[in-house]
Amino acid sequence: MRHRVKRRHFGRDRDHRKALYRNLVTEILRHERIMTTEAKAKAVRPYVERIITLARKAKQDPSYALHARRQALAFVNDKTVVHDLFEKKVDRFLDRPGGYTRIIKYGPRRGDGAPMAIIELVD
Repeated sequence: MRHRVKRRHFGRDRDHRKALYRNLVTEILRHERIMTTEAKAKAVRPYVERIITLARKAKQDPSYALHARRQALAFVNDKTVVHDLFEKKVDRFLDRPGGYTRIIKYGPRRGDGAPMAIIELVD
């Protein structure tokens, strides 16, 4: 039974799962759109939203900018991705109070029938 089980584990231990989330977040911020399984898309969405919120707060409050950038760099694997987010991409999210990502269901994967989804940044 799944009583009181709150998170998805994906058959991985904690460190492997964290690495998966970090890689997915980095790729979403780099390409703005990736295809993955529905479960992974739903699991990684809060992490993407949190990183974009850090960039928004950094843009609105310059005294918080360095701390926010370091927090983002602690999770995202690529410095250039964080730089592009904080300098270029954040402007389109400034007027938006949340909901920076969209998950579109795609259909079953050909090999094993896993439900696939596209997760993308909203314009």
